[in-house]
Amino acid sequence: MDLGLAERVYVVTGGSKGLGFATAAALVADGARVVVASRDEKNMAEAVTRLEEQGAAGRAVGIAADLADPEAATRLADATLARHGRLDGALISVGGPPPARAADATDGQWRDAFETVFLGAVRAVRTLIHQMPAGGAIGLVLSTSVRSPIAGLGLSNGLRPGLAMVAKDMADEFGPRGIRVFGLMPGRIATDRMKELDDSSGTNARSEAMASIPLGRYGDPAEFGRTAAFLLSPACGYVTGSVIAVDGGATRSL
Repeated sequence: MDLGLAERVYVVTGGSKGLGFATAAALVADGARVVVASRDEKNMAEAVTRLEEQGAAGRAVGIAADLADPEAATRLADATLARHGRLDGALISVGGPPPARAADATDGQWRDAFETVFLGAVRAVRTLIHQMPAGGAIGLVLSTSVRSPIAGLGLSNGLRPGLAMVAKDMADEFGPRGIRVFGLMPGRIATDRMKELDDSSGTNARSEAMASIPLGRYGDPAEFGRTAAFLLSPACGYVTGSVIAVDGGATRSL
């Protein structure tokens, strides 16, 4: 199936590794151009090199940007338009907050998580969406904590559901302009972040988690990336306001 991604331009934040990188790779594999953003310049440069090695020569560029910085989203938009003259969509992915029970997290941890996970993401959507034409799309990487709390991740449990409602609100606001906004809820995907969480939870964390997943395994980042690329593409042009689980069936609620 032709997703209609050829020569379209997408910003992917958190794009140097994990779910963001997997999405950037899926986009360029179908002919899109990507602007990969990361806080770490070294990781960003390595990600662009990897994309080029996978056949994306000339279609991937990196920009150092931390979404907690109030100016980062504007720099991303300006750089994308200066280089490509257009912006068709974005995947907004930010690193998850540190593990902590909600009652144990300090005020500082809540503020830091809010600035990055919540406000940084909202600011990025708000800034980038005004540069998109009809047919544009923005996906927010959330978590299954939107539907059900995850033990030990109180900060995520508190902030991700709010972002899901922001996606719904912006889908209503920008739908009349032909721009879509949606959320993705990754479950247990085999990223470095998931390995860190498993390691911090105990020796049996991975096997116990897999026992609760109907497919009986963790997801591959590429599986998430292909899903995100499809949802961002014109081929998925009637999906907006939805929050879609990519979790192997682990979420028990509808």
